[in-house]
Amino acid sequence: METPAQSKISIRGCNIGLTRAGAGRPLLVLHGASGPGSFLGCLPELAGRHDVLLPEHPGFGASDTPAWLDNAADLANFYLDFLDQLDLEAVDLVGFSVGGWIAAELAVRNAGRLASLTLVSAAGINVPGVQRIDSFLMTDEQRLRAFFHDPKRAEEMIARVLGPGQEDVNFKNQTTTARIVWQPRDYDPHLHKWLHRIKVPTHLIWGANDRLFPKEYAHAWQKLIPGAALTIIPECGHVPPVEQRQAFLAALEGFLEGKRAAA
Repeated sequence: METPAQSKISIRGCNIGLTRAGAGRPLLVLHGASGPGSFLGCLPELAGRHDVLLPEHPGFGASDTPAWLDNAADLANFYLDFLDQLDLEAVDLVGFSVGGWIAAELAVRNAGRLASLTLVSAAGINVPGVQRIDSFLMTDEQRLRAFFHDPKRAEEMIARVLGPGQEDVNFKNQTTTARIVWQPRDYDPHLHKWLHRIKVPTHLIWGANDRLFPKEYAHAWQKLIPGAALTIIPECGHVPPVEQRQAFLAALEGFLEGKRAAA
């Protein structure tokens, strides 16, 4: 794979970072609370088949923090502007964790530029009675350990995310995440009512051992989105693209290939 192109683009006056690699039909990836790094390990395989776009959300990392940013719906509308400005069509949209919430909000509003939707360990809905961790009650290290089934993979993530020089970025990412998900915690109380509007082929990918959004959440999403497929990955926590990268890529590509074959 050629070295991914790193750039800054301005969408409606908001400057964001964008990593882009590969060629083919566009694959837009919306990252989770720790930033786009969780997907960088997947780029070589994905870029061999897709034009992969991995933006850094407003309020995260080197991107601007605009005054209008208050919730996940704001970011969904921002990415609709992103799709319009880049004039992207037949987009395969992938959202991880809070990025999955943003992706679902986008698809409910306007899926006209989408070919498919994949939600990975997504925030955005509430499932009463299901016990889950509250990441805001943990230290940074405790939170990252809780996201993984395999302690060794947690150590690798800790070294990358909490390494020297990352303090300012981590604080900025956590501050923006708190703004988006704080109250009610990790979900939009109205989103579930409108998920039936998602008409594009949809796939849910979940870790069997996810403690932030346990697999009962995956089944709840599947009931709310008509025709949604579900893949649950064994021995995997909240971060399938990192902890079980090959199984995650196989699930994603299998869904996308099957969808195209059926078209």
